[in-house]
Amino acid sequence: MSGGMNQSRIPAGDENRETGKAGDKNRETGKAGDKNRAGLAGRTGTRREVRAVRTEFKTREENGEAPHISGYFAVFDGVYEIGPGMTESIDRDAFKNTLGGDIRALTNHDTTLVLGRTKNHTLTLTADEHGLFGDITINPNDADAMNLYERVRRGDVDQCSFGFDILSEETDFRDDGSIHWTIKEVELFEVSCCTFPAYKDTNISAREAQRVEAEERRAAAEKQRLENWKTDTLQRIAKKD
Repeated sequence: MSGGMNQSRIPAGDENRETGKAGDKNRETGKAGDKNRAGLAGRTGTRREVRAVRTEFKTREENGEAPHISGYFAVFDGVYEIGPGMTESIDRDAFKNTLGGDIRALTNHDTTLVLGRTKNHTLTLTADEHGLFGDITINPNDADAMNLYERVRRGDVDQCSFGFDILSEETDFRDDGSIHWTIKEVELFEVSCCTFPAYKDTNISAREAQRVEAEERRAAAEKQRLENWKTDTLQRIAKKD
């Protein structure tokens, strides 16, 4: 937050330079925030996708053991509404080749608030018939983690999200003009317990761009098909003559 106002007058040239520095500082601050939210996206050099789902978290703390949070972070075959006329679903085998990676459990996708990690066996992830199930071992000495645990236990936090890259997907144009993507394979970076999970604007914009591109390719393919049909028809007519 800003402190007391500096009353000294800055010469016009210096003022412009100071304004530029302030702008650079603000941009750097924004980059730092983006870096925290971006998580581990840089591992593949592609844009990280985020998807959200409401879940029924369960908490347990018994026999002197560390507290646990468990629940489904993704659901197979459920339809994710991205935007008008755009939906997604996740194939049952989408996580098959990624669960052996070093995956984190976070709070609200914040990489400074790590709840667990597969490498340390404080996060376990398994894919079953219903979806991607996770179990997080909470560190009782971590105040932030325990605060999140209590919020989940009381039901204040009951939604989740996961961050990933799409490695393979199928595109389906529906008769009603909508488009549906089935995500076939992903690289998973993190799962998150979230207060307000939602699609990022960048994800929606990316899917809209993909939709436009797919429709253009489809129209071009149809145009080429008609051209080929026309050419073949004229050739057959010419042979008959």
